[in-house]
Amino acid sequence: MPIGSIIGGGLSLLGGLMGGSSARRAAEAQSRAEIEAARITADEARFRPIGITTRFGQSQFTTGPDGRVSGASYELTPELRAMQDRFMALTGQGLSQAEAAQEAFAPLSAGAQGLFGLGQQYLAQSPEQAAQQYMARQQDLLAPSRERQMAQLQNRLFQTGREGLSIGATGERPSGAAGLGATTPEMEAYYNAIAQQDATLAAQAQQAGMDQARFGAGLLSTAGNLLTQGYAGQAGALDPYKAYMAGLTGIEALGQDPLNIGSALGGRIANPTGANALLQGGMAAAQSQARADAFNPFASFLVGASQNPALMRGTANLFGGRPAVSGFGYGGYGAGVNPFSGEYVGSLEF
Repeated sequence: MPIGSIIGGGLSLLGGLMGGSSARRAAEAQSRAEIEAARITADEARFRPIGITTRFGQSQFTTGPDGRVSGASYELTPELRAMQDRFMALTGQGLSQAEAAQEAFAPLSAGAQGLFGLGQQYLAQSPEQAAQQYMARQQDLLAPSRERQMAQLQNRLFQTGREGLSIGATGERPSGAAGLGATTPEMEAYYNAIAQQDATLAAQAQQAGMDQARFGAGLLSTAGNLLTQGYAGQAGALDPYKAYMAGLTGIEALGQDPLNIGSALGGRIANPTGANALLQGGMAAAQSQARADAFNPFASFLVGASQNPALMRGTANLFGGRPAVSGFGYGGYGAGVNPFSGEYVGSLEF
């Protein structure tokens, strides 16, 4: 193998080793720089709440040995704490009142159930059935007086000798119904009065049937209203308890304000935007420094020299162009010919 090729290979190998060593040290330095940049970023973005004291209370935050928030609490002022205790006592009373509401409004529920039953009884008959019942009852009431009137009329006719007189008969009606029978004028007037009275009762009976249906429906509606009032009363019995609880939670919210304000300020101080800018800047600086640390001018010179044909030919001519013998080494020790004197040596360091 020509000595120029051997020298060029040795220079290239030595330059590569030196460049690789520089790149490794640069990568390690870059890794340490990026870890430090991440640490600075995390510290900048860390939540840092602030203790706040207001007229109504104060907040407290505790941190662990690592500086991280490990607990948060708030404390009401003594005045608000006393008010809160009073509201607590009232809430107990309001809850007891709500518990007793069911028993207090039980009569409304019982009355509603009674009206439901009564209304159903009235609605059990149709309006026609109710009208017939009304008509029958009215005629039962009128029957005694009508019988007395008939007896008096017959007695008067008998005394006057006009029992056999019959006038006023009519023919068959267009509908096919029988006409009026002949009788005395007094009897005709009597039966006409009864017929007129029955016609009036029939109209009243129809109205009474409808009234009964409406009355039954009204009873059901009233029962429903009573039941609704009972439920509304039981629900309204909770209103005092709700009002006391609202006052209680309102006081609690006043005490929580310092905690909320401190947490909000801590979130603003964390500044994630600034932390991200620090991280990007630190990473860019680490990369720039890594490129600078990885550059080894001597290694680049050796590699470049090994790739220069003219330089390698000149070096070969300098050594007389003699080929190297087996065992000759570069960068170490081995047997060969001394290129400077031309003598064979058992061990040569180049």
